[in-house]
Amino acid sequence: MNILLLGSGGREHALAWKIKQSAHCDKLFVAPGNAGTQTLATNLAFNDDDFEAIKMACLKYEIELVVVGPETPLVKGIVDFFEHDAALSKCAIIGPNKIAAQLEGSKDFSKHLMQQCHIPTAKYATFTKANFNAGIDYLKTHPLPIVLKADGLAAGKGVLICTSNQEAIDEFTAMLQDHKFGEASAKVVVEEFLEGIELSVFVVTDGISYKMLPSAKDYKRIGEGDTGLNTGGMGAVSPVPFADSTFLKKVETQIVAPLLSGLKQNNILYKGFLFVGLMNSNGEPSVIEFNCRLGDPETEVLVPRLKTDMVEIFMAIAHSKVNELEIEILDETAVTVFLVSGGYPDTYQKGLVIKGLNQVKESMVFHAGTTTINQETVTHGGRVIALTSLGNSIQEAVTKSLASAHLITYEGKYFRNDIGKDLI
Repeated sequence: MNILLLGSGGREHALAWKIKQSAHCDKLFVAPGNAGTQTLATNLAFNDDDFEAIKMACLKYEIELVVVGPETPLVKGIVDFFEHDAALSKCAIIGPNKIAAQLEGSKDFSKHLMQQCHIPTAKYATFTKANFNAGIDYLKTHPLPIVLKADGLAAGKGVLICTSNQEAIDEFTAMLQDHKFGEASAKVVVEEFLEGIELSVFVVTDGISYKMLPSAKDYKRIGEGDTGLNTGGMGAVSPVPFADSTFLKKVETQIVAPLLSGLKQNNILYKGFLFVGLMNSNGEPSVIEFNCRLGDPETEVLVPRLKTDMVEIFMAIAHSKVNELEIEILDETAVTVFLVSGGYPDTYQKGLVIKGLNQVKESMVFHAGTTTINQETVTHGGRVIALTSLGNSIQEAVTKSLASAHLITYEGKYFRNDIGKDLI
């Protein structure tokens, strides 16, 4: 079949790499893609949330399956767009519809549903301009630190951890009154701070049945020792050693099963992948957030461990046959180290020539922020290249990825040397 993959990051390159291995894939197209997907597929020059351009491409290239990588098209309702267009009736699309995607698109929606389903999560309160003064009063006596979350999508930047009540009040004011995150912060969720170690688990579901995928831990801070500003992710490890069968069973029985049951009770059909961002507090899981798609950089460590045909997973979702899926996972550990642009996550240069990609032999090279200019691969984003290695231990995989990181060069290259070290 002909397949269209939407997105342009490391997640999409990893998915394209896996899709291309499938016997079910005849032609693969990626929109808009990057310099890495270009080596595996045909890149199409339109944005992943341009619904009309996506429709025209599906008709022109006789696409039978659309895989949505990032969250924005899902939150904007691309699944509903396909379902309501007769011309696209023969084209399956992987991802939840607009209402279901509110699990990621609205923090308030997500927290309300968790409360309804008795899912363990941080205590919270939601405020808008209408009850702004009540929010200020609430923050004056709130225990520290205080977590502020923009309700909507804010490109991964809408979560603030404030260490004083005054800082929280200032940021709360900036979000609601000064539109710090635009429409995303027209509503602000205030949460208690959860102590523990973060990790993620992933679920594949057709809205009726579900299967659990492996755990992963990503590293969000720019600096070693988890210091400095938050990023889109500086690396990841899978599986997570402390996420043993007992812990994962708690995640399934206390979080995944109640959530999917609650969605059904609210007549919300959730089909696709579910990202469960968790805090492990002394062996007890609490939900930090839900995402309505696979994570990045978590996909870069999950996909290489999948033995199961990726397209067969997609088709099981589309045809409501997830209960028949046999998901096989490699026993090996995967570690991803991200190479980023100098200055990221603040301002950084683009268009810097990348060299040494062909020298990497022991790691998988997944492009994220890259493009091609004059037949040369150049930087095009903050997070540039994801290097994923497999090993019999975290140490072995880390060693391979770090060795590969030294082989690739571009001006201002930066990466963390401590990915996975806390788990060894």
